[in-house]
Amino acid sequence: MAGADVMNIGDAEFDKEVLKSDQPVLVDFWATWCAPCRAIAPAIEELATQYKGKVKVAKIDIDNNQQVAEQYGIRSIPTLLIFKNGAVAGTIVGALPKAKIEAAIQKVM
Repeated sequence: MAGADVMNIGDAEFDKEVLKSDQPVLVDFWATWCAPCRAIAPAIEELATQYKGKVKVAKIDIDNNQQVAEQYGIRSIPTLLIFKNGAVAGTIVGALPKAKIEAAIQKVM
């Protein structure tokens, strides 16, 4: 469940793709059964295309990748974390409109 510009990653790739990234990374913690997660998916995909080359966008299915979700205290989904220089620089919890997600991305650029 990801567009061409959105990476599906798991616990094993998290360190390389997110923490060691030279670009900010928006990470969408989601699950297939989560209706709000599915509701924001088109906005996430649009932002991934819009910010391609400036911000990486990744999705982590928390049912299949619980280690990272536990490490970052993900208690409800969707939760979006924005990482910059290997640290959390922004947090969004819930299905917010695309404009609010984009504003959070712009704060860390």
